[in-house]
Amino acid sequence: MTIESRRVAGLSLILVPAVVLGGVSVLTLLVHDPAYLDNPLRQDLWRAGHAHAGVLLVLSLVALRYVDEAKLTERTRATVRWAFPVAAVLMPLAFFLSVLDPGATEPNALIYLAYLGGVVLIAATVTLGVGLLRATTPAQERSAAR
Repeated sequence: MTIESRRVAGLSLILVPAVVLGGVSVLTLLVHDPAYLDNPLRQDLWRAGHAHAGVLLVLSLVALRYVDEAKLTERTRATVRWAFPVAAVLMPLAFFLSVLDPGATEPNALIYLAYLGGVVLIAATVTLGVGLLRATTPAQERSAAR
C-alpha cells in the first residue's frame, strides 16, 4: 500500500469514532426523547445516516486495498482514493442535516448532498473497477485458469 493510500486509510479510521458517536446519539434520542419517536421521517433518515456512514467507511478501507493495483493515472488514483471517504461523509451528512429540526415533516435542501455522495460513490466504484480490469493481463488470466 502506498503512503498516499495509508494516509487516506488513517483518516478514514479516525472517522470511525464519529460513526460511534452517531450511534450513541440515535440511541440516546430513542431512549430519552419522546419527540424523536413521534417523527418517523427523522428516525428513518438518522438511522439511514448512521448505517451509511459505517458501511461506506468500511467500503472506503476495502477500496484502498485495490487502488494501488489498478491501472489508472496517478491523478485518477488520488481522486478515487478520496472519493470513497468523501461519499462516506456526504451521504450521512445529508441524512442528518436535512432533518435537524425535530418537527421536520420533510427533508430540507441538504438532502441533495446524498445524491451528490451517490454520484461520487458510483464514479469512484466504476473507475476503480475498470482500472482493476485493465490491470489484469491475458497472461494473468491464463495463469489463474490453471
